[in-house]
Amino acid sequence: MIETARTEQAASRPASIMRGRIVAITWGALALMIGLLSADVAHAQLADARWPERPIRFIVPFTAGSSSDIVARLVAQKLAERLGQPLVVENRVGGGGSIGSGEVARADADGYTLGLANTSTHAVAASVAPLSYDPVNDFAPVSMLGHSPFVLALHPGVPAQSVQELIALARAKPRMLNYASAGPATLAHLSGALFEKMAKIELTHVPYRGTAQSTLDLLEGRVEMQFGTIPPTLTHIRAGKLRALAVTGAVRNPTLPDVPTIAEAGLAGYECSLWQAIVAPAATPPDPDVRAAFAKHGVEPQASSAAALGARIHADVQKWHDVITSAGIHEN
Repeated sequence: MIETARTEQAASRPASIMRGRIVAITWGALALMIGLLSADVAHAQLADARWPERPIRFIVPFTAGSSSDIVARLVAQKLAERLGQPLVVENRVGGGGSIGSGEVARADADGYTLGLANTSTHAVAASVAPLSYDPVNDFAPVSMLGHSPFVLALHPGVPAQSVQELIALARAKPRMLNYASAGPATLAHLSGALFEKMAKIELTHVPYRGTAQSTLDLLEGRVEMQFGTIPPTLTHIRAGKLRALAVTGAVRNPTLPDVPTIAEAGLAGYECSLWQAIVAPAATPPDPDVRAAFAKHGVEPQASSAAALGARIHADVQKWHDVITSAGIHEN
């Protein structure tokens, strides 16, 4: 019998766990962020390669101190050192990130406003609530920063040692297996919904307010499994208190190198990860002089192209719209 999901705010993570997540996203990502060099962040006034002549706004639609905010501030610091102008981080929170994202969309396209975007703000939000912006057409994609997959973790009492065994168990017991997530309509929730859709099974979703709380109930056996972020579960997995069946990303995660992806474990084509990226207002046009401006500061392009990021956003909007619609998912 599953107890009612706890609703109190999850406790803050230990600093070491938070740093682990940031390192996983960021140190490979700082180099990627330098891909602004090849991005659509220039304006006609850059023709004389004087850009940037003043501070650049960097709008982060999440709370100060959150993992996304820390990533943004690390990136801003490193870029400011290279460009000789500060990137001023402005936290514009609310609406699950939609308020800050809307402000980016409405900003002047002069190369002096950037925004942090992620899967939730630009691929999921439009399908669960009305938005003041179009996540595809109102932004100029700049560069991908990185990806954070989830881990499919089971209580040791669940008689499944692989993804295929779990699918077989779920088919034999429709709606009898419960999976936890960080909350309704979160990407962790959608990870489970996508898993159900692709495996043609029926599970019961139990939403929490954060992975920390859901992990506690998973350890106690109040839920059978969860799709959750890796840091809060890693210690328990390594101690044998939880069983990691698979990770949700396209490739194996370096912190769990022996754990397969869901795709390689038998559900071909499955992929779900929280990506973070940099975007600019849509009218910000490309300008080759941006390349010269960055090169002057010793910056070399190492990021995903703007076109690749734009294609990913467009594909994910449709992907998650299909999942959300078929599962009847709402924010509350």
